[in-house]
Amino acid sequence: MFNIPDSYLNSLLEEDLQHMDLTVMSMGIENFPGVLECSPKNDCVIAGAEEAARLFIKTGCEAELLSSSGTFTEGGSVFMRVCGTAGAMHACWKQAQNIIEYSSGIATRTAEMVKNAKTVNSSVHVSVTRKHFPGGKALSLKAALAGGASIHRLGLSDSILVFDQHRAFTNDFISLIPLMVQRFPEKKIAAEANTPEEAEAYLRAGAHIVQCERFTYEELRNFVRLSEAINKNAVIAAAGGINAANAAEYAASGVGILVTSWVYFGKPQDIKMKMLSI
Repeated sequence: MFNIPDSYLNSLLEEDLQHMDLTVMSMGIENFPGVLECSPKNDCVIAGAEEAARLFIKTGCEAELLSSSGTFTEGGSVFMRVCGTAGAMHACWKQAQNIIEYSSGIATRTAEMVKNAKTVNSSVHVSVTRKHFPGGKALSLKAALAGGASIHRLGLSDSILVFDQHRAFTNDFISLIPLMVQRFPEKKIAAEANTPEEAEAYLRAGAHIVQCERFTYEELRNFVRLSEAINKNAVIAAAGGINAANAAEYAASGVGILVTSWVYFGKPQDIKMKMLSI
């Protein structure tokens, strides 16, 4: 279960429906009964369907999910059917469509990247970052999970990851690694390295996870072999410019994790919302 609170969905509803739907009221069709069917224009991995259904329920509709998030759905196949009045359906159908289209876009890109990576390395994880659009964390992460990814970091409080920006405040980061391990014994210490030399130094100092930023394929392969000799339990992650097109090459290096933000940015899926009067 991935929790997206009602308060967030209420904010989306209120963003579009401040008080009333002037178009529906001006036509006098508020109480006319109808049905709405949702289907993708093209094959895709559906995501955000549960949240869209909850929006319809909030405005007084009945929503039936025929396919849940994470389901591969052929173009033209109905995955959700909604019944309600014209007023209730029009109150949220556009926000519901936005949720599904953007979420399904993320899920479909993620699924493609996961498939490409696991073709050559079945144990590799595609892990998504917190570089999503501000305010869109919950939907973005749930969509990535629906596509088969794992979560790199939820935020600053769930994990330790040292960047250049942190090292700017110390002259001897290497000596801090054992102290960091002592201060937070239940947490793994992760550090981003810009060169193979940095990566080796962090690993030898006791870092549990080394994130290799924009290493070449050859550098990654060599470092993975070296890490197995230094600490076979260390986790090696590759980051920087990784996407569906090059995921297989990075995965073939033997790294355990491919860190990516790529899945967040791209075209939404085209979801058809067909509404009929009954």
